[in-house]
Amino acid sequence: MKKIVALTGAGISAESGLATFRGSDGLWEGHRIEDVATPEGWAKNPALVLDFYNQRRAAARVAQPNAGHLALAGLEDQFEVVVITQNVDDLHERAGSTKVLHLHGKLFESRSSRHEELVYPMSSDRIELGENCAKGYQLRPNIVWFGEAVPMMEVAMEEVETADVLLVAGTSLQVYPAAGLLDYVPRNAPIYVIDPGRPPIASRPRLHFITEPATTGLPHVARLLRQELADE
Repeated sequence: MKKIVALTGAGISAESGLATFRGSDGLWEGHRIEDVATPEGWAKNPALVLDFYNQRRAAARVAQPNAGHLALAGLEDQFEVVVITQNVDDLHERAGSTKVLHLHGKLFESRSSRHEELVYPMSSDRIELGENCAKGYQLRPNIVWFGEAVPMMEVAMEEVETADVLLVAGTSLQVYPAAGLLDYVPRNAPIYVIDPGRPPIASRPRLHFITEPATTGLPHVARLLRQELADE
């Protein structure tokens, strides 16, 4: 069975109505990134950070998977599909994808601010000040902030190294270390980049640009792959 690895970013979630990570003004929903997505911001004002992610969680809860998410999930009937996402929402899972690696954490999980191995699924959309882990430390979002290690990165590299095809959708490929995953794609594996903005990528064999949004580009590429890989 051929293996398809998909690297997805904020653009695919934006097509479901979720705010992209960074706007043209450099702000995320009116906040400086440094204030809501760094360990320093958390240390300075945990109440602000908790409220910010409580709002993001409420928005994600009502968002629905779009045609891009559904196209990736649908490929599982014919291929092994691994989704590596920079997004923290659960839209890929809700679309039906069964193997999803979240590089930057999961919005609907909390974890201890002191013992990062203590991770909890969330039964509500809110984390409150004074809500503690089993060892008595404040809970925080289970999100990888700027300046923190990306624990799933090595796993993601291993998945990309064994890909027969790589799909890239909804990411500008400007955020590292995720953007560096392209360096691990086998040289003979085709790469399909689905993005109306055509992210800058070094030229290589079998590199294809689909200058469409994910909602139309991913279904298009899914049809191509079903035809091309079925013929091999």
